[in-house]
Amino acid sequence: MAETYDFNMPLEAAMMTQRAIRRLTDDPVDDDLLRRLIELALKAPTGSNAQNWEWIIVRDPAVKARLARKNRQAWGIYGRIGRRMAKNDPKMQKLLDAVQWQADHLEQSPVIVVACLKGPRLWFPPIAAASYYGSIFPSIQNLLLAARAVGLGAALITLPLWSSFSARRILGCPYSVTPCAVIPLGWPRGRYGPTTRRPVEAVVSVDSYGNRAWA
Repeated sequence: MAETYDFNMPLEAAMMTQRAIRRLTDDPVDDDLLRRLIELALKAPTGSNAQNWEWIIVRDPAVKARLARKNRQAWGIYGRIGRRMAKNDPKMQKLLDAVQWQADHLEQSPVIVVACLKGPRLWFPPIAAASYYGSIFPSIQNLLLAARAVGLGAALITLPLWSSFSARRILGCPYSVTPCAVIPLGWPRGRYGPTTRRPVEAVVSVDSYGNRAWA
């Protein structure tokens, strides 16, 4: 009999404690749970209600290893830059340590979810890119919140996709399907908890940029 999972965590509680969980155990995540996560992700809105998502659930060790190799290639550059820029910032160094751990162990994630979009990707005008990706990121956030609700660790990453050509070859995608984000999923080694964010007053302008009226 399939195990049942409780998704009844209050929405505010899930939002207040959601964070990127990069250190995962290799304990399995069953298909029934993954199916439910994707089902909840599909409840998100899309542009023109096109529902042009595609989701690839990666369990094959060889495919995970190839994605992990692409991730490490990109992280090798960005990580060095990040370390240099954050050399006097212990908090950022701690975050970079977590990203490094994920890069070193990505192929050991029990499952990697790749969120994709079908259809042509327009490059002009510049807002077209935002319109295109706006059809996938709401559903990814649904997925992340659903994972949080049942205690799964997850984090949205894009470095494995730095080469769209290579990503399509690894995943067997035709040119008409664009991999947009990678979400390693598993049971966390750490824990969820309250996050530190800038106050609302520091990021809200009223009527025109810079008018911090709420402050």
